[in-house]
Amino acid sequence: MAAPIAAPLTAPPQSRAGNPVADLSSRTGAGERHRILHVFRAPVGGLFRHVVDLTRLQAEAGHAVGLVCDASTGGERAERALAELSPHLALGVTRIPMHRNPHVSDLAALRAVRARALAVGVDVLHGHGAKGGVFARLAPLGRAGRGVIRAYTPHGGSYNYRPGTPLHRVYMAAERVMAQATDLFLFESEYVASRHAAYAGGSPRLERIVHNGIAEVEFAPVGTSADPFDLVYVGELREAKGLPVLLRALAKVRNRGRKLRLLMVGSGPDTESLAAMAENLGLRDAIAFEPPQAIRPVLGRGRVMVVPSLAESLPYVVLEAAAAAQPLVATNVGGIPEIFGALSGDLVPPGDDEALSAAIIRILDEAPATRDGRARALSDSLRTRFSMNRMATDVLCGYAAAFRAKRVRTASAAAA
Repeated sequence: MAAPIAAPLTAPPQSRAGNPVADLSSRTGAGERHRILHVFRAPVGGLFRHVVDLTRLQAEAGHAVGLVCDASTGGERAERALAELSPHLALGVTRIPMHRNPHVSDLAALRAVRARALAVGVDVLHGHGAKGGVFARLAPLGRAGRGVIRAYTPHGGSYNYRPGTPLHRVYMAAERVMAQATDLFLFESEYVASRHAAYAGGSPRLERIVHNGIAEVEFAPVGTSADPFDLVYVGELREAKGLPVLLRALAKVRNRGRKLRLLMVGSGPDTESLAAMAENLGLRDAIAFEPPQAIRPVLGRGRVMVVPSLAESLPYVVLEAAAAAQPLVATNVGGIPEIFGALSGDLVPPGDDEALSAAIIRILDEAPATRDGRARALSDSLRTRFSMNRMATDVLCGYAAAFRAKRVRTASAAAA
């Protein structure tokens, strides 16, 4: 059964004086107060961070916000994060079983989302990621749903799943169908928007590009520890993140006489196979595996951050490292070039361990002033393009446009 937790009994926080989100919302006509339910699967990783940031800012702007997410993912770390967020959740948290892949239990989850949406009287159902997008857009609300808008923020997911395969075609066919039930697409990168256009087809009813945003405090330098690792990786431990490529690149570098050390922070389904691969490549003493933890202290324990992903949307880990002026080696995939902007020529082809090893050596051997200067230039370029307040404001403006469009459609239907 669905179990709502951490539902405060007080009204949602009122917008603070000088809150850029609240101020700009009122100036653009997006100042209506909404009852918003964010629906997503896993309370972990970049998607969860996006929802948490959005929830805080929407609540501070005077909206009533609630969450629906998986009951079994994230462990104690997710429980702590949700407990810290609870003062901002006027509509509480409902945790229900959700499987990563399509499953017969999806019907029960869909009914639970419907029940929660009706119980709290939402007017915005906002789905995040493939599973959240399904539940938020397809939950049947009947007559009570006539005034509700359905928003969808893809985070890569099904759009990046082995393009060209039969299963990818099935996923994209489903996206074409669900697009008809979507009032607003909020693509977090131009890349994902282009994937939707190429594979799902059709013209979305309404769409916006809303880049992930980061806070001003994240631009503060983290410093470097006294005995840093040469390389640091932070994220999920899964093959799609390009970690076998990274291990092969590290082995190449070490075989050429450079005894580099790598710190890998994270967890995931491929942890054991990656540890076995490291052992087979003779890297047992070169790699330290540590569980998930806050990224900023980890950045200070490495000289260079490596992001060897094979597919991405707009990864927070790159934004966070770049904002802190951490030297970066990253692959040319997804929305990462949108983050690097004019410096995207430094990106590495995905899946190429030789190119990755060469990029690692090049950045480690650079003069510190050159390396640090380039990292600082990237950090400075992010300030206006990836602001957290701008992200939240653009989402609220998207909601307002979707409500206006829905009213126009309703009036036209009534006139007809």
